[in-house]
Amino acid sequence: MSFDRLGRFAVRRRWWIVGAWAVILLAALPFAPRAPGVLSAGGFILDDLESARAKQLLQAELGVEPSAFVLVYTSDTLTAGTPAWLAAVSAATADVAAAPHVTRILSHVLAPAQVSADRHTAYDIVFLDLAPDDSPDAIPPVAAALHEVPGLTVRIGGGPAFYGDVQAVTESDLRRSELISFPLAALALLLVFGSLVAAGVPLAVGGAAVLVALAGIFLVASFVPMSIFVLNLATLLGLGLGVDYSLLMTSRFREELARRDGPDRVAEAVRVTVATAGRAVFFSGLTVLLGLLGLVLFEFMILRSVGIAGAIVVGLAVSAALTLLPALLAIIGTRIDRLSVRPVRATPTTDGPWARLARRVMRHPVAVLIPTLSLLLVLGIPFLHVRFNAPDASILPASVPSRETYDILAREFGEGAFAPLILAVRTTGDATTPENVAKLYDYSRRLAADPRVSRVSSVVDVDPRLTLAQYQLLYGSPSGPPDRFVATALGATTRGDLTAFTVYTPFGPNRDEGRALVRELRDPSSALAPPAGVTVLVGGGAADVDDVVSRVWSDFPRTALFIVITTFIVLFVLLRSVVLPIKALAMNTLSIVASFGALVWIFQDGNLSRILGFQPLGFVETTQPVILFCVLFGLSMDYEVFLLSRMKEVWDRTGDNTEAVARGLERSGRIVSSAALIVVVVAGSFAFADIVLIKALGLGVAIAVALDATVVRALLVPATMRLLGKWNWWVPRRLDAALQPFLPRTEAEVEAATR
Repeated sequence: MSFDRLGRFAVRRRWWIVGAWAVILLAALPFAPRAPGVLSAGGFILDDLESARAKQLLQAELGVEPSAFVLVYTSDTLTAGTPAWLAAVSAATADVAAAPHVTRILSHVLAPAQVSADRHTAYDIVFLDLAPDDSPDAIPPVAAALHEVPGLTVRIGGGPAFYGDVQAVTESDLRRSELISFPLAALALLLVFGSLVAAGVPLAVGGAAVLVALAGIFLVASFVPMSIFVLNLATLLGLGLGVDYSLLMTSRFREELARRDGPDRVAEAVRVTVATAGRAVFFSGLTVLLGLLGLVLFEFMILRSVGIAGAIVVGLAVSAALTLLPALLAIIGTRIDRLSVRPVRATPTTDGPWARLARRVMRHPVAVLIPTLSLLLVLGIPFLHVRFNAPDASILPASVPSRETYDILAREFGEGAFAPLILAVRTTGDATTPENVAKLYDYSRRLAADPRVSRVSSVVDVDPRLTLAQYQLLYGSPSGPPDRFVATALGATTRGDLTAFTVYTPFGPNRDEGRALVRELRDPSSALAPPAGVTVLVGGGAADVDDVVSRVWSDFPRTALFIVITTFIVLFVLLRSVVLPIKALAMNTLSIVASFGALVWIFQDGNLSRILGFQPLGFVETTQPVILFCVLFGLSMDYEVFLLSRMKEVWDRTGDNTEAVARGLERSGRIVSSAALIVVVVAGSFAFADIVLIKALGLGVAIAVALDATVVRALLVPATMRLLGKWNWWVPRRLDAALQPFLPRTEAEVEAATR
């Protein structure tokens, strides 16, 4: 169906369309609020990474549990190891071992390293039979099983508690952002349109897109694992794009309505609106969709689920703009300007402020281009010293329980104590033969001698008083180790030719020193390489982080290439130009680079942290630039489509490049700026989020869109288009002739057909 016929259909079946959307909204209403419940906070690991393979091997052959959390005990009056302390701990945790999913507990009573130096803090490790992404389910029953004991405070920490708090805080952040963004978006629309009715229509369409999108996410997430972080992106894109597209089309409808008289003026205005602005909405939505589909190419659940959710949201936003909105406009008709609060001109002039700005820029294109380009590049410079890492408890506010527990543990035991490296060590033959015990003993001592290693726990480290000969004698005895403690350690760490080494370092998993150690452990030519006949898989802590960072950025070029090529094709089809798509891709890249620089300057380096209310991370979370690139590439191209489609409209009619730029910017400048303002308002509302990652995502989008709609569209685009002149619209004649039957009609041809 062509856009012209779609417009006719929307007018003819307006009540049926509104009724169908009403049914869809009623059907979505029970499911949308349930979306958070089927989302998870994990998704940062892959089964084929070496760190994951090490963990899987130990789980399969040694029975190592897939997840664990910690119970942290603190007291100002009791001292660990005393009868009073032991009685208090026992009373507080008497029912924990029987809680669902708990398999065993490693008590601090048997592990002196789990007691702080001042003996007023200790922790037990509670192992679970749940996968890491499902482990938060074990926390509520354990919390219910704990008992209050005077003088002793018990806290729950570790990965499962962290994931659970991320989920809870994300839902809270979403509610807060909606409370902030909806009223501000309504106010911005009121200022743009000057009437309550005209402002209310885009907001209603955007709200409908968000509601149905959340219900769609619930249904998909019921069958496919999806990340909790898609919630905020769904609101940002659903409300931002839904309102943007409705804003563009409502503005065009008011413009077309003002040009016409007669009884069919409303129907004609709706038809031409869909045929022109609707076509721009379709192609701009397609560019956003392509950017988000790039995320689906990643194997990581968090990236793939953001791409899937984004595709759902964008598809619904475009569908609502092309069906529900025209139907509403056909019903409202000339009442679109009712309840006016200020007069707003519906039809643009040929010499308005945006046209005058474009002409001033085009009179001195080089003088504008060089400083503007320099500004964007300078803003991007901080990205040159970016450090990529994985999220940890520091992304949560200090008041959240799991973050509070993390801070206590890091202060008392050091950040490396809870993220050790786990080595799956495979020997040739049984690990407890004298020859292999000698190799393992030597390997363990070489590891422990490294200044970056605090201690090593393994089958040859159960008692520091034992020598190599004594270990060989213990494990070589026909009746097995005589000491019960040694036998227990052997059973927990070794079976057949597989044994586990736990390597503790002073460094948290995000520290560069820990990741450098991982790379040396894996390097067969390093001093830390295993002995001959022994193979090692390195997992845990810094290994997880290093593997994730490496895989994400090794896969990114493929995604970027997919987005660039498909976007070029879409823009070529829309604009019938080879040069304009290339220029648009370059403009997009500049605004994205500037936002990346701001991301590093603010969240890694900590500038503005007091104003924005967060603790500097010292790094950029690995997936954030990838998500931002894919989202921003689509959003920035969104405005490029709005702008260039109006410029092409004038070019098709006049053949004058300068007039096309000036008049096209005049026709679209106010709308693009208003649409960008809506997205900046919605994205900026995430600056109030408690989770730093969500705060960073919102501000990254807001900064990029603000730069894109002002510096890039108002200054760079006119300057570069003036310098390129008629080359802007160049396309090989043979290619144009070959594709002519398949290309959609231009806006100018559509307008000519309506007269």
